[in-house]
Amino acid sequence: MNTTDAPSTAGSLRRAGLALVRAVKAVVWWFNSILGGNDYARYVQHQRLHHPGCAIPTERDYWRERHAAADKNPANRCC
Repeated sequence: MNTTDAPSTAGSLRRAGLALVRAVKAVVWWFNSILGGNDYARYVQHQRLHHPGCAIPTERDYWRERHAAADKNPANRCC
């Protein structure tokens, strides 16, 4: 291997590593979206924008109310 190959190999490995990191981040984002990881943040944003005078429940209370509502109306669930 001559010295001119080393930088291109390192550059290729770096690009492959960055592509792998992007792919892993995309998969994590996808799972987080499916499982509702961003729902509370969107709820808080909505409340502040459309209902600025209302109290915002804690995240724990939000999830408690959300699960209670799902239990009362199981037709909205897939299983």
